Amino acid sequence: MGRARTAMQPYRSTGGDSGIVAYACGPGWIDIRFRRGGTYRYDARHPGALHVMQMQRLAEAGTGLNTYLNRYVRDDYAARLD
Repeated sequence: MGRARTAMQPYRSTGGDSGIVAYACGPGWIDIRFRRGGTYRYDARHPGALHVMQMQRLAEAGTGLNTYLNRYVRDDYAARLD
């Protein structure tokens, strides 16, 4: 992907039952690590800039990110990182 990896931050999950454990983000991208394995990059290409901005907002808030991914993004990611 040509970008340096950024340290992952724990996903706070205010509900405590999210399938997401950590995330990292930067201008135009977000990486998400899932509880069941795998870290995925989402960017302006896949699933698009508006989705990435919303996912970043939800990640910072610690709520709704897993639901948003399941509802709007699904498998539309730019790359699997591990």
